[in-house]
Amino acid sequence: MEQEQVKAFTRRISQSNRSGLVLVVYDIIFTYIEEAKEGLSAGSYEAFREALRKAQRGVDELIRALDFHYAVAKELYALYVFAKEAMEKAIIKKAPEEADGAREVLMNLYTAFTEAAKQDHSKPLMQNAQQVYAGMTYGRNHLTETFQEPEHSRGFFA
Repeated sequence: MEQEQVKAFTRRISQSNRSGLVLVVYDIIFTYIEEAKEGLSAGSYEAFREALRKAQRGVDELIRALDFHYAVAKELYALYVFAKEAMEKAIIKKAPEEADGAREVLMNLYTAFTEAAKQDHSKPLMQNAQQVYAGMTYGRNHLTETFQEPEHSRGFFA
């Protein structure tokens, strides 16, 4: 993953509420799946394998976030396990089409979570993070982002 993508995901994480954070994890997984396919097409099996392992770790995070007090969690768990197994088959067979099956299942879930996130108006999970405003000003070839310092200090309180 490129450094610019890491910064963008970090920024999104710092500004996200619970449902927004789930969407960020899905986006990270999709990025790694695409990176895996690019690695294999470039002839690097090691890059393919490493990117899919990272995508599997993203799915592990989704599994850990499940609350099994709700019936839907069991169904989500089965789909997540299917996605992980499909990625593992892709690694073993060196077949990116296996990873496409996992991506398709996860994309359907992503669409559902996107709709659910539209109804979540809770505060961001990170309370002491900088506020980021994009689109206020434009540079010559890029969008300029403005960081606004909060009225209270950031970081840990002792």
